[in-house]
Parts: sequence; structure tokens; C-alpha cells
Amino acid sequence: MLSFRMGLPCWCLLLLSCLQTISAHNDFFTSIGQMTDLLYTEKDLVTSLKDYIKAEENKLEQVKKWADKLDSLSATATQDPEGFLGHPVNAFKLMKRLNTEWGDLESLVLSDTTDGFISNLTIQRQYFPTDEDQTGAAKALLRLQDTYRLDANTISTGNLPGVKHKSHMTVEDCYELGKIAYSEVDYYHTELWMAQAMKQLDEGEESTIDKVTVLDYLSYSIYQQGEIERALEYTKKLLELDPEHQRAKGNVKYFEFQLEKQKKAAEEAATKQKERGKRETTEKKEKPKKKVPNSLIPERKKYEMLCRGEGIKLTPRRQSRLFCRYHDNNRNPKYVLSPVKQQDEWDRPYIVRYLDIISDKEIERIKQLAKPRLRRATVHDPQTGKLTTAQYRVSKSAWLTGYEDPMIETINQRIEDLTGLEMDTAEELQVANYGVGGQYEPHFDFGRKDEPDAFKELGTGNRIATWLFYMSDVAAGGATVFPDVGAAVWPQKGTAVFWYNLFASGEGDYSTRHAACPVLVGNKWVSNKWIHERGQEWRRPCGLNETE
Repeated sequence: MLSFRMGLPCWCLLLLSCLQTISAHNDFFTSIGQMTDLLYTEKDLVTSLKDYIKAEENKLEQVKKWADKLDSLSATATQDPEGFLGHPVNAFKLMKRLNTEWGDLESLVLSDTTDGFISNLTIQRQYFPTDEDQTGAAKALLRLQDTYRLDANTISTGNLPGVKHKSHMTVEDCYELGKIAYSEVDYYHTELWMAQAMKQLDEGEESTIDKVTVLDYLSYSIYQQGEIERALEYTKKLLELDPEHQRAKGNVKYFEFQLEKQKKAAEEAATKQKERGKRETTEKKEKPKKKVPNSLIPERKKYEMLCRGEGIKLTPRRQSRLFCRYHDNNRNPKYVLSPVKQQDEWDRPYIVRYLDIISDKEIERIKQLAKPRLRRATVHDPQTGKLTTAQYRVSKSAWLTGYEDPMIETINQRIEDLTGLEMDTAEELQVANYGVGGQYEPHFDFGRKDEPDAFKELGTGNRIATWLFYMSDVAAGGATVFPDVGAAVWPQKGTAVFWYNLFASGEGDYSTRHAACPVLVGNKWVSNKWIHERGQEWRRPCGLNETE
């Protein structure tokens, strides 16, 4: 006991030092890199919990030994009470036990061994994820489910591509996901996850969640999607399990009334159709369904298709125009003897990838500098002109300047040497780490004509080009896609991609509209450099027409 209590102050100091790195942060779900801190936090809690269990077991062991000793003694004494107490030592020990030792036992039983564990838990609780984090992580799972067309059972059983640490979802997990969807008035996903919870219950999985509760949510979510017949079917199943369920009783009557009403309406419509005559129906011929051209497919759908590796317009003819080469940027002295490997990723817009362009040592240093500063990534609000967070950008970012570390300056110079563009007017190196299902939906890097003040405060003109380092491999998902042209670029650690956002004329290249696909499995780290117009007047002269 004594040693456990004396260890507390040291333990608290250790915890506080461990928690300094996460004390100022929230939105854990937006950065896998920062979520790793939570694993160590939980590990510390488990250690503290085990210490508490050990202390309780020690206490119970002492009480048990005391009880066993007195049980044997009292059994002997009560067989011949007078004879037993006739021995003066026995009489003395009885007085001593009742006056002193039982009091000591009472103190032992009443002693609180929870101090250490509760203190640790209290310290760490203030850094725990919030309801917003849990909801954000749940929405991310639903987003991944839609984007990559995964059924609930695939996610629940953990059978995702590229997974190293397979994890199963319990009935409680599925039920909680369905409840969060329900609270967001998302009845489609409510149905999917309540149905999965029901499936696992039917398969015999033990759970604190009962079938009646699941069926209640399931039937209502199906009804809200307009499928009254199916909703009635599930409600009747509910009543089989709980015949006295008042809401279900009322719902059965209501659903039956609505179905009858629909039936009558359908019969009336059929009668009116017959009265109109057969001429119209015989003259009408079924037109063959036309294939929807790619240009008419909604951007969201094109974006999701590209994320899945579908709809990529890399035709043989286009591929024949893509090459790989050794690049020295017009015989730059630094690269004449050791040119870098460059390969074409796309022709229009022209996107190139540089291979082995950033070392593992540099990557780790960048991550080390960025991690304590990671904050929820923001976007430019064209209405207010200010930076704000958005649901369509799920990541955390940090900005690193060249004067903070010589390595950052070296990297900035490397980008200048390889692109030939001035870095003094470029934005600082932005480091981003994506969270659960982390993504950045379709957007432009440059300011459009309807955003004349987009980068006014910088005074360096529009964003002429984008340089993007991939600082990690991603097991599944996480591609950079260009929906308008059907291009997809996949993360490859140690490489960088580069493209111009503006034509030489200064006009925006709208084909550069791009997105970061949700990370399905893995941890995605990138860093980017947004290069601006000012300072490029002699490095990239203005073109003679808009699209030159």
C-alpha cells in the first residue's frame, strides 16, 4: 500500500510530460499522426489500472488470510468455550483481537486503493477525444463506405485491402455507428449498420444490445426511406420478440393504413390510365437508354470513381506521349552530374513526378518539426476572405519556415533548382497529415476571377504552381485525382509531383481542379509548396494567348 501511494507523484509527473504534446490540440480524428499519442495515453491508463487491480488483490489476500485464520480459531474455540478461555493466553488474545485487530481489519477494508488510478484517469480525461471526435470518426467510416463501395459486413469483419492489424466490430460498435447516422438524419446508413448489428446478433454474438432495440431503429429508418412494406415486416418481427411494445403496435397500424392508402391510389391511377385509351400506350415505343457521357456525370461521382481507380482516361495514345527521363533543369550546376529521375504522370494538365527527391531522414525531420504544431487544416472562404475549417477537408497541417531549420531551406532551394521558379515569394512549406478517412474534396489551388482578393494580403499574386511531396506510402486510398480530366496520381513515399495552376498568360487552368481521396487504410503524410506569380516574370515569361 505504502509503496503504491508514494509512487503517485512521480507517475503524475510522467503523465503530464507525456501529455504536453497533445494538450493544446483537439479534432483528433483529423490526424492519424496525432492519434498515435492517444494509443500511448491508453497504454498508460492500462498500466495504472493493472496497478490498481494488484493493490486490490493484495488487500483481498490479506483479508482472506485473516478470515481463514479466525475461521479455524473460532471453530476450535466454540467447541469448548469455557475450556478454551480457561487458558489465560487465549483470553488475552481474544481481548486483543476484538479491541485492536478487528479495528485494523476495518481500516484495511476501508482503505482506498483507487487513488492512483483515479488520479491518473482524471489527469488524462481532459485530453480525451470528444463527442465531436467520435462523430467525426464515425462519419469518416461512412464516407469510406460510400467512396470505396464497401458493404457493412466487409468493414465490420475488418477485411479491408492492405490491412496489417485486422480489427472486428462488435454489435455495440455497429449499433453505435447506426445511432450516429440516425442522429445526423442519415437513414440510409442507419439501416445499413442496424442491419449489420442484427445480422451479428442472429449469428449468436453476445451483446448488451438486444434485438428489440435494433429492430426499432431498423424499421423506422426503412420507413423514412419510403419502404413501408419492409418497415412493416421488421416491426412485426419486433412484436414477436416483445408483444407489449407500444410504439411498435402503433406503427403496425399506421404502416398498414399507409399501405392500404397506396394500394387504393395505385388502383385509381390504373383505372384512369385505361380510360385514357390504348392509343397512347401502343404508339409509345421504348427508347433505348443512352449512355451518359462522362462530361455529364456529376463531379462527386467522377471523384469517387477515380478514387476507386475507375474512369481513369489514360488511353494508349495518351500513354504513348508520357515519358521518363533524367532531369537537370537546363543543366543546373547541381544536377549536371547527378540528374534526378522525372516521369510524366499526365499530359493535359502537364503533371510530372520526381522520384527519390526527398530522403527518409528529411521526411522524419519534417514530421518531427510539424507534429507539435499540427492544427485542423483550413480553407479559404470566398465569402469572407478568411481561413476557416470545412467538413470537406479532413486533415491537420503545420507551416514550416526556412529560417527554423536548415533542412527546410535546403528543400526550398531544391524545389527552386528543379522548377526554375523563385521561392522567395512562395508560401511556406505546408505539412499535412490526414485523419480517419482523411480527404480534401475537389478544389482549385489558384484564386479564380470571382475571388479577386484571394491572396491580396500576401501581395505575391496568384498561385502559379503546386509542388507536392509524398512523405508516406498509403496502403489503400489517398490518391490525388483530377476529376475534370480523369487523372489519378497515387502516393509514393520519397516522390513529389508538380504542375502549373496558371497558363503562361496568367489565366487559370481549370483542368487542375483536384482532390485528395479519403485514406482507406494507412497514414498519409504530404507537404506542399504553393508558388506565386511575383518573381517569376523572367523565369516564366507571359504567353501571347490565354491558354498558352
